[in-house]
Amino acid sequence: MNKELLIIFYRNPELGKVKTRLAASVGDEKALAIYLRLSGHTREVTENLAMDKSVYYSDFTDSEDNWALTKYKKEIQTGRDLGERMKNAFASGFEQGYQKIAIIGTDCFELSSEIITQSFERLEHHDAVIGPALDGGYYLLGMKKLIPEIFRNKAWSTESVCTETMKDLERLNLVYSLSPPLRDVDEVRDLPEELAHLLNPNRPA
Repeated sequence: MNKELLIIFYRNPELGKVKTRLAASVGDEKALAIYLRLSGHTREVTENLAMDKSVYYSDFTDSEDNWALTKYKKEIQTGRDLGERMKNAFASGFEQGYQKIAIIGTDCFELSSEIITQSFERLEHHDAVIGPALDGGYYLLGMKKLIPEIFRNKAWSTESVCTETMKDLERLNLVYSLSPPLRDVDEVRDLPEELAHLLNPNRPA
């Protein structure tokens, strides 16, 4: 059995239910198009990685979508808030016998295969690894054992999440490593040039 697991948190791509902050500026249809491109990038940088991979869907699993069953397990997120859903996903992975687990979302166009691989390598000598997002959250979180404290008492989707997570780890006397800071795409100002053209389909990419 592979001892490494990558968890990918994925929101089912439904009009009006994804990238809601972005949609407030550009509309639901363009927000969905950008979300699909972001999730496509996440798939591109993860599908050939050596570790096991599980896609955790927000609402229902889709056996016929672009996340190939030959490369990804498919699960449903469970829990009352984002922290509980992440904690439950990690707990399930450790119960299955995985020794290193990391979680990512589908919001980071700057994420690469190399950064994910390096994050797992850092878990050799650290209790946890965090990939800070420039908005104050994190795009990646990895650990070698379940640390339930870091999923509690957080104002999820705010700029305090990463800092509070690091404080938790320090209080627990755990050693963590930071991956390079990257930008999540949540608002128009976050869009890289490669995605900005989706706001104006008639403009050359």
